Amino acid sequence: MPDFPKVKQLTPVLIVDAVEPCVAFWVEKLGFEMTNSVPAHDGTLVFAIVARDGIEVMYQTRRSVAAESPAIAPELTGHSTSLFLQVESIDDIERAIAGAPVFKARHKTFYGSEELYVREPGGNLVGFAQF
Repeated sequence: MPDFPKVKQLTPVLIVDAVEPCVAFWVEKLGFEMTNSVPAHDGTLVFAIVARDGIEVMYQTRRSVAAESPAIAPELTGHSTSLFLQVESIDDIERAIAGAPVFKARHKTFYGSEELYVREPGGNLVGFAQF
């Protein structure tokens, strides 16, 4: 068996138009904490990290990514990311995220979970699953 390097953590970096509404989703609805942020000259955030219980999600604005790497700017359109979080209680999650745009209503899966998918303010899908 190959000797693979140790991977310690996976933290998604989601590229969005505006960081603040995304941070608010995690902080206000799910009890995460903003642990780091970088403001632009106008005071808006260009980057932020939210974290809770060993889970981290990073957000960065399209504008700031394009400024750092102009060659990839054309690649920064649309959304192809979906986060999948295993949770203790889908009922608690459903109450906490009330008002978030539902992408896929609560349902049972063939693999034994009950799930709910919403769009966070950046447009990315966030799925919650209780097994």
